[in-house]
Amino acid sequence: MTKRVILVTILLVLAFVSAAEECWLESKKFRYEPGEEIKIDFLTGDNFVGGFWDGKQNMASVVRWTSASGAKDLSEEVKQTRGSNVTLTAPQEGTQMVAMETNTLSREWAAGKFEVYLEDNGLHDILEAGKNAKLLDRPAKEEYTRYAKVLVQVGERKDDTYRKKTGQRLEIIPEKNPYTLRLGDHLQCLVLYNGKPSPHTLVKVWSRLRHTTFLQNIYTEDEGTLQFPISTKGAWMVSTVKMVPGGKPDVEWRSLWGSLVFGI
Repeated sequence: MTKRVILVTILLVLAFVSAAEECWLESKKFRYEPGEEIKIDFLTGDNFVGGFWDGKQNMASVVRWTSASGAKDLSEEVKQTRGSNVTLTAPQEGTQMVAMETNTLSREWAAGKFEVYLEDNGLHDILEAGKNAKLLDRPAKEEYTRYAKVLVQVGERKDDTYRKKTGQRLEIIPEKNPYTLRLGDHLQCLVLYNGKPSPHTLVKVWSRLRHTTFLQNIYTEDEGTLQFPISTKGAWMVSTVKMVPGGKPDVEWRSLWGSLVFGI
């Protein structure tokens, strides 16, 4: 397999403001003992540096907790607070996954800013289509949905929870359990859109070491996979965006955002 890595950069915290703001789930830490309370934050921000999500404006529609023993719907237990939006306790060892889907939200884009947004996220087909249809010369309305997952490890026993499909329309699935990896290993992930592999899609792989964020921009291969080295300890995020025509008279575009977070 040929890895198509097009850019590797080091981004200092708050170095710049991107046109594309990420949304993700992150745990206070990534490894727990059985019975220990696990708190999950809803975060949004740039460069994998997040502020607490404003849950009152960006309501989560579905939140599910998955482990080796099954799945539980936590949607009614989400707290509309600044941080610690989901709290759970895993009584047994194993890998745990929390997945969240937002309601469909909308925003307005000024002509020039929307073009930058498309460029930043590698949405070149949409950029080209917009230019050909002269849609980028005027403001645009976008509807969007966020799909986010976080993996944490309880105790020492590893299991296959990491690779279970959630049914999210845009989903990133690691093909190894991240909690079995060491520095120098490689992790391969599969990107699914509507349940099928998504080839030639720009994926951003973020890692955070103290106050520095590292970013790799990688395109998926024909089979919808990407592979990257595990180069630092700490928090990691894999994220991507898919965009299609809005399908409504007053909505030009519809986007889906996916993210996966884990710790090394």
